[in-house]
Amino acid sequence: MEGYGHGSKKGFWTAQEDKVLGDYVKKHGTGKWNRIPKVTGLKRSGKSCRLRWMNYLSPKVKRGDFSEEEEDLIIRLHNLLGNRWSLIAGRIPGRTDNQVKNFWNTHLSKKLGVKKKKKSEKLVHETESLCGDLIDFASIMHEGIMNESAFSFVNSNVFDLCTPYFTEEWFLGL
Repeated sequence: MEGYGHGSKKGFWTAQEDKVLGDYVKKHGTGKWNRIPKVTGLKRSGKSCRLRWMNYLSPKVKRGDFSEEEEDLIIRLHNLLGNRWSLIAGRIPGRTDNQVKNFWNTHLSKKLGVKKKKKSEKLVHETESLCGDLIDFASIMHEGIMNESAFSFVNSNVFDLCTPYFTEEWFLGL
C-alpha cells in the first residue's frame, strides 16, 4: 500500500505537483486516487491527492471572502448541527468543510464570543438545547436548506429526547 512512510512526501505542495495532479484529473477525471502516484510519479499518497484536489484545486471550490449570507447560514447551521463541518459545508455551494471550519475558528467564533468547552460542558449544553434546535431546524426545513437525509438524522436523535414536548406532526406543521 502506498502511503506516508513508504516514500510519500509530506508537507506543502509545490506548483509543479499541483500542475501534475491537475493534468491527471483533466485527463482521467476524479476517483481512483491511489493510481495517481503510480501513473504520474507524484510522491504523494492517494488520500493526499484527493484532499488536495477537493479542498484546493477543484474549479468547484469557491475562493475569496465569505458573503454575509454564507456567514449567517453558517451561524444558524452551527447552532443546529454543532461542529459537523461536512454537513454544514454541504449546504453552502462551493465551500469545503475545511473552509467552513477554518472560517468558524478564525472569524465567527471570535465574533460571537464562543469559547471552547470541556466535554462535560458540551454534553450538558447539547442536552439543554436539543428541543430548542427543533425550532431552528423547522425554519431551515421551511427554507429548503436541508435535505431528507439531514431530517432523518435529526428525526432519529432529537425527537426521541423531545417527544414529551413536541410531536413530529407539530414540527412539520401538519
